[in-house]
Amino acid sequence: MAAMDEDFPRGGVQRKPTREKVKRSKEDENLFGVHHDDVRKKQKRKRAELIPVKAKKQKTKNGGTLQTKQKIKAQILSFKKLNVGMLLLGCVKEVTDFELVVGLPHGLTGYVSLTNICDAYTKSLREQIDEELSEDLVALSDLYSPGMVVRCAVYELGKTKANRHSLKLSINPKDVNKALSPGALQAGMLLSGCVSSVEEHGYLVDIGVKATKAFLSHTKTQEYVKNKNQGMPLRVGQYLTTLVESVKNDGRIAQLSIRHIDVAAATATEDQKWSLSNLLPGLVIRAEIQKVACHGLILQFLSGFTGSVDFMHMDPRKVKTCHPGQKVKACILYVQPETKAVHLTLRPAFLQPGAVLQQPSPHGIGKVLEHCTVRCYHKEAGVIFQLADGTFAYSRKVHLSGTKTPLNPNDFREGTKHRCRVIDHSPMEQMVLVSLKKSVLDAPFLKYQDIKPGQLVEGKITSLENYGMNVKLTHHIRGLVPRAHLSDIPLKHPEKLYSVGNLVKCRVLMVNSDTKKLTLTLKKTLVGSKLSVITQYKEAVPKRLAHGYVVSVKPFGCIVRFYGDVRGLVPQQELSTHPILFPEKVFYVGQVVKVAVLKCDPTQEKLLLSLKATQNVGTEADGFTKEIEESSMYPTGKIVDVEVLAKVENGLKVSILPQHVPAFLPTMHLSDHVSNCRLLAARLQKGDVLSNVMCLSQTNGQIILSRKAAVIAFAEQGPMPKDVLELQVGTQMPGFVKNIMAYGVFVEFPHGLVGLAPKAAMSDKFVTNTEDHFVVGQTVVAKVTNLDEEKKRVLLTLKVSECGSAEGAGESLALLSQYCAELEFVRTLMSSRGNV
Repeated sequence: MAAMDEDFPRGGVQRKPTREKVKRSKEDENLFGVHHDDVRKKQKRKRAELIPVKAKKQKTKNGGTLQTKQKIKAQILSFKKLNVGMLLLGCVKEVTDFELVVGLPHGLTGYVSLTNICDAYTKSLREQIDEELSEDLVALSDLYSPGMVVRCAVYELGKTKANRHSLKLSINPKDVNKALSPGALQAGMLLSGCVSSVEEHGYLVDIGVKATKAFLSHTKTQEYVKNKNQGMPLRVGQYLTTLVESVKNDGRIAQLSIRHIDVAAATATEDQKWSLSNLLPGLVIRAEIQKVACHGLILQFLSGFTGSVDFMHMDPRKVKTCHPGQKVKACILYVQPETKAVHLTLRPAFLQPGAVLQQPSPHGIGKVLEHCTVRCYHKEAGVIFQLADGTFAYSRKVHLSGTKTPLNPNDFREGTKHRCRVIDHSPMEQMVLVSLKKSVLDAPFLKYQDIKPGQLVEGKITSLENYGMNVKLTHHIRGLVPRAHLSDIPLKHPEKLYSVGNLVKCRVLMVNSDTKKLTLTLKKTLVGSKLSVITQYKEAVPKRLAHGYVVSVKPFGCIVRFYGDVRGLVPQQELSTHPILFPEKVFYVGQVVKVAVLKCDPTQEKLLLSLKATQNVGTEADGFTKEIEESSMYPTGKIVDVEVLAKVENGLKVSILPQHVPAFLPTMHLSDHVSNCRLLAARLQKGDVLSNVMCLSQTNGQIILSRKAAVIAFAEQGPMPKDVLELQVGTQMPGFVKNIMAYGVFVEFPHGLVGLAPKAAMSDKFVTNTEDHFVVGQTVVAKVTNLDEEKKRVLLTLKVSECGSAEGAGESLALLSQYCAELEFVRTLMSSRGNV
C-alpha cells in the first residue's frame, strides 16, 4: 500500500501507511486527472487488477500495481477549470486608466478593475470624485507597472457582448487572504497587502485579515522606496509583497517588512502550519521530486503535501536532468479548489518573491516567425517550439491547425520546423504564444496597434444597433460604425440596406489601442476617395485637397474633421464663391465635403480650410493636385539635375530635369562656401544646368533644393532624421545657419529640423557678439547636446573641440578642393560665354 501511495500521490496531506485496510474516495483524485477504482480487499486480487476509471482499456505492464512509468497527463489551466474565489499567481501585463491587465498561468488573461484593488483605495477614489479633486487622483500607472507579480482571486466569470470569455480578478487582500485568521498568522509568512493609510512613523497595510492591524515602519521601506519606487513614498492602494516579522496579541498586531533581503529569502515552512485551505500562490517551498515524466513532475513538500509541475513551468533545457529524490525550490502557482490539486513552477523568476518579471520578448505580437523548431509535442496540450534566438514559444492545441481534421503527431516530431505567428505573450511562462492557423498567418493585423487611421479594412456585420453598426474585423478586433457614418446621407432604416453577416468595406476614422476602441466609416465618398488622407496636422500641406466630414456648423463657418483627431475650420467667406449668410441652412453634421488646405500650424494644431478653392474645377483644383503629385516625386535626399529659369532676389527659380518640375534653389544653398554662393548667384544665367543638387525640403508646396556638398554627403550615408524623436544626444550632422540671435544661433537640417546653439556653445572662444562668428546660410557641423521631446526642442554645440573629427586634416583638404573646383566651374562657365 505504501508503494501505491508513492506512485500515486494525491493532492493534500499524504498519510503515512498503516497496516489497516484503506478505502479511497472517488473524489480523492491524483494531480494529473487519472482516477482509479477502489482496491479490492484481498491481496491476490489487489495485485491482479487496478483499472483507471478514465482509461478502462489501460492496464498495467505486469497486471499488478501501476509503476512509476505510468504516463502523466498534461494539465493546462483553461477558462473552464476556473472557479470564482480561486487563487492564482499572476503578472501585470498592462496598466490602463481603469484596470490592470494581468497575465495568468498558461496564457490566460484577466482584468482587475479600479474597485478591486483594496477597500482604502476605493474609498479614496470615491471621496476625491465626490469632492471633484480630479487633479489629486492617484492613477493606477503611479501604483502599478508591467512585470509586477501579484496574487489574485477570480472575482467573476462571464461572457462579453461578443460572446467571448470574461475573466475579472481581484487583488483585494480580503479576497486573496480570506482563508487566514488572526490565529493562523505566524512570523516568517509571506503575505500580500495594500497600503491602507500613511502614518507618522510608517504605514498601515491591509492584509485582508479581520481584526488584525499590520504595520510597516519607515525603516523597513527605505530600500524599497529608493530602488523600486523612484524615491516616492508609498501611497494608498500600492500593492506590496510583505514578510511577517512578528505577531502579537494573538494575531491582532503584525509587524511587516518589505526589505529585499527579507522577502527574497522567505520560504514556507512546516512550523507556519499551512493547510490546503489556506495555501497561497506565490509561496516558495523546498520540495523533493517524487516522479518524472515528459509532461511534468510530482513533488512532495512540507512533509506531506504533494503538487505537480507541468511542462510549461519546467526549463525545457533541464528536463532530462530531473530525477526522483532530487531536492528543488518551487513556487505555488494555484490550487484547484475542488480537487485540492497544487500546481507549482520551477522557473527561477518566481523563486525570489518580490522580483519583477522581464518585459515581453522582442518578438512583437503579429510578427511571423519562420523555421520554428519543435522541441516537444504534448498530445492533449500543444507544442513547445524553440526559436532562432534560442527562446521558446508555445502553441495551444487549438492553434496547431485551422481545420477539424485530427492532428497527425508525426507532423510535430521533435526537430521538425514550422511557420508560426506571434499572437500574445505569456509573462508567467516567459514565452510568446504562437499560432499555426492559416487564417492567423494571413490576417492583415492581429492587434489594435496594427490598424492606422485612414486605412481601408473589411469586416463582417455582427449587429445593428440604434447607435450604429458593430463590425468584426478579426476574432479579437471589432469596430463601430456610428449611425451618422452608415451612408453619405442620413438613413432612417439602416436594416433595409445592411444585414447581419454581410461583408462591408470600411475606412478607419479613429483607433485607440489603449481602450481598444475602433471607429469606422461606411460613407462611400470617404471609402472610395482617391484624394490625400490626412491623419496628422503635418500632412496638411497648403493647397492639398482632401475629403472630410462636417462635425459642427456655426455662424462663422464649419468645422471639418479628417482622420485621427485632425480637424480644421472653413471660415464663412471660404464656404462658397457665393456669399452664405446662414451656414446652418446649407450644411449639416455628417456631410462629406471636399476641401483645400489654406494654412496649417502643426505645433498649434490649427488648420484653415477652404471649400471655395475646390469649386474652381479645371483650374486651381487641378493645379493643387498636380503640385502635390509632383512634390511627392522628389522626397528629401533625392539627387537631381536642374535648369536655371530665372534669377530672383534670394535665389534661383529652377526646373527639375527631365520632368521640368518647378523648384527653388536659395542663394545660400549654392555652395558650402559663403563667398562662392554670391559668386555663383551672380554668374549663373537662364539655361545653365546644375548637377548633383539635393531636394532639401518642401515649404508651402514648393520644393526647396540645396547644393551644399557637406549636406549631400551626409544624406548619402543613410536615412536622415525626420523628427525630434529620431534624434539622440551625441548625434552629429551638418546643417546651415538659419538665424542669428543675440543669445545664440539657430541651425536648420534637412526635413526642416531646427536646433539652437546657445551663445556659450557657439565657439571654443569667448563670444561677445554672435554676428561676429557666423553668417546666415553658413554650413556648420553641429552636435546634439540636449533633447526635449515633449516640447520638440533641440540644443546643439558648434564648438570645434566637440564637433571636430579625427579626420580633420582630410576634411579641410576636401573643403579646399571643393572651393577650388567651384571657382574652376565658374571660370569654365564664363569661358563658354566668351568672358574670361
